[in-house]
Amino acid sequence: MSYPEATYLGDRGEVSATYRPANQAPELTYPNGNTGHYLATGASTGGLFGLYRWVMGPEPSGPGPHFHRSLAESFYVLTGTVRIYDGTRWIDTEPDDFVHVPIGGIHGFRNESGAPASLLIHFAPGAPREGYFEGLAEFAISGMPDEDELAAFYLEHDNVWLEESGRGHL
Repeated sequence: MSYPEATYLGDRGEVSATYRPANQAPELTYPNGNTGHYLATGASTGGLFGLYRWVMGPEPSGPGPHFHRSLAESFYVLTGTVRIYDGTRWIDTEPDDFVHVPIGGIHGFRNESGAPASLLIHFAPGAPREGYFEGLAEFAISGMPDEDELAAFYLEHDNVWLEESGRGHL
């Protein structure tokens, strides 16, 4: 494998780094207190990837088994115990554990430990996943839409649920 073709063709580089302080407020807070921190979005990375820090409280939460047709997803556990589904079984992952799920790979992640937990979620390419997580937060506040609207929402955001899995919640 070789490096991809250059996309920056300048001679001197450019000042373009972004900085996000650790104490910046989360972009998203669910009614149950879980938070999403958009460290990098597809929009901010030119569609290359997205990176979120997901912080879950002690209440059980997280999505059941599903897959994506257009993006790969990776999980790096920061704190606590996060159950991650690898397509065949739920694994109790701990800080510094890493799981990568290729495009089409069945996965899920849940905090069922009874204690807070957090992880980094990386996805590539950089789809606009913010709309998905923000939509779920809105459903938690205003109630779930009807079945057809919900199916359209999941299709728009490339979430294919396994019929037998249930969806879980964030």
